Amino acid sequence: MIQAKGYAAQNAETDLAPWGFERREVGPHDVQLEILYCGVCHSDLHQIKNDWFPGLFPMVPGHEIVGRVIKVGDHVKNFKVDDLAGVGCMVDSCQVCENCKEGLEQYCLEGNTQTYNNLDRSGVPTYGGYSNTIVVREEFVLHISDKLSLAATAPLLCAGITTYSPLRHWKVGKGHKLAILGLGGLGHMGVKFGVAFGADVTVLSTSPSKEAAAKALGAHHFVVTSDPAQLEAVKGSFDFILDTVSAEHDMNLYLSLLKTNGTHICVGAPSEPMSIHTFSLLLGRRSVAGSGIGGIKETQEMLDFCAEHNIVSDIEIIDIKNITAAYERMLKGDVRYRFVIDMATL
Repeated sequence: MIQAKGYAAQNAETDLAPWGFERREVGPHDVQLEILYCGVCHSDLHQIKNDWFPGLFPMVPGHEIVGRVIKVGDHVKNFKVDDLAGVGCMVDSCQVCENCKEGLEQYCLEGNTQTYNNLDRSGVPTYGGYSNTIVVREEFVLHISDKLSLAATAPLLCAGITTYSPLRHWKVGKGHKLAILGLGGLGHMGVKFGVAFGADVTVLSTSPSKEAAAKALGAHHFVVTSDPAQLEAVKGSFDFILDTVSAEHDMNLYLSLLKTNGTHICVGAPSEPMSIHTFSLLLGRRSVAGSGIGGIKETQEMLDFCAEHNIVSDIEIIDIKNITAAYERMLKGDVRYRFVIDMATL
């Protein structure tokens, strides 16, 4: 077994702290990475606190992993030692079901294997990227371009693909009016991709202070959702709303901002169920949809698109010893827009 070190929560009541553990040896189809940077996702905090479901402890979070290949199995074809590579939210799937064959491993009918807080297909717990190394099947490792900042590329593996995938699926682009609800880790990537795809982009936010930041990211318009007059002015005006908010919010209010046949796409994950009045959908033939991450092929497509168009996340690099303070700041919205851990500080 490979001896690894990382930061783990021993239970839902404790802060993350140093922890030694074991990774499997590199098999014939495996790639081992030295982890150089790992993004901090809001879902990391949700999972170590059991907000969504009971967790598997000890838990090593982290699914925005970038680093360098240090070992490959004998049958690995597409990676070699010293390649830059990344690992996102999943590390395996059945690979034979209808969805997997269509490149939709994220919707594997048998359930994909999450990068952490999950059991692998042999029943062993998975541990994430708040660590110095990881071993993953070649099929779930991604090529990272050396054209982009490696640290700023890390959040693309969750925040990036979570926003890229639905915009591509619904073919959002030129001629569409797109609203991005929330301007955080997900929202700022939604703005960047929406603009890059040619859509007319509006940021919807409760915080007037975020207008300058939204415009700096490329947003064409900004609406303060706590201002009734501004909301009234945009009723029935959007083809799509990309909802990145993880806190409770009034879905019926935002549905009223959609055009006839408009779609409200949920990519944020509030802890509590939301209430939708039937008439919010009937009066305008509006739809509510959800979207997770992308499959491996689409994630590689996104990374290549970002390399071509010089798109990365806006980040703040932190020492892993400051992760608890970073979580506290994240809850307050005090980060533009994604924390990334420098794993050299482990």
